[in-house]
Order: sequence, then structure tokens, then C-alpha cells
Amino acid sequence: MSDDFNGYRTGDGVAPDRWASALHLFDNGVGGPHEESTAERWERARLLFEARDYSGAARLLVDVVEEAPEQTGPRLLLARAYYHSAQLRRAEEQLRRIVERDPVEHYAHLMLGRTLQRQGRQDEAEPWLRMAAAFSGDFPDDD
Repeated sequence: MSDDFNGYRTGDGVAPDRWASALHLFDNGVGGPHEESTAERWERARLLFEARDYSGAARLLVDVVEEAPEQTGPRLLLARAYYHSAQLRRAEEQLRRIVERDPVEHYAHLMLGRTLQRQGRQDEAEPWLRMAAAFSGDFPDDD
């Protein structure tokens, strides 16, 4: 018996992208249509993100954010998915919404700074990066 079946070594478990695509198949039994809940879409989006399918995760997260706009977690993951799939303007938009709603969310400040840097907007990025550093306690050395 082989330890390698279709590229998956025994004992390594199932890749997250396979779980994400099969998560909803057997919920209602044979033939029953299943409408995914917001929580199920959120879980599937997290699995897709972990599997580095950032565009797929973003497609799911758009609906999750629309259904639960007050939740920071899904919006932050959406911004991260946009960032990693090079949809930088969309990432910036989501991050600005987070910072507007929660001005002390230090990771959103950091990501916004990095997103602006990646767009070549270094001068705009600096205040966001300084704020993120202050929130996290990473002050520059005054040597």
C-alpha cells in the first residue's frame, strides 16, 4: 500500500481547500438543497484563506460582511484577502471602514499602512504605520 494517494500523504489530513469545497455537501441528506448560513460561509471563507485561495475567500466574505457589517473579523479577513490577491484599492476601502468604526484596531492600521506602501503611497502610509507601532508598543529606538 502506498503512502501517497493523489498527492496526499497518509496521516497528513485533508487539505483545507478540499474541506472548504466539500463542507456543505452532506448537511441535509440526499437530495435536500441546503442554504448556507452566514456562519458556514464565514467558516468556508476562513478555510479558503488558509488554503491561500484569496480570491475565493473574498467572494464569500463579501456576502458575510454584507450580512454582518458590524463584525470586525470578517471585514478584516476580507481586507487581508483583497491585499493578498492584489486588490489593493478594495483592501484600502475595507481597512478605512474598520479604522473609522474602531480607531484602536492596531492591525487594521498596520495593514492600511502596508496597503498604501504597496500602492507606492509611502507618505500616506507613514502615519498609519506609526500609529500601529504605537498601539502595539513598538517604539523606535532613539539611538
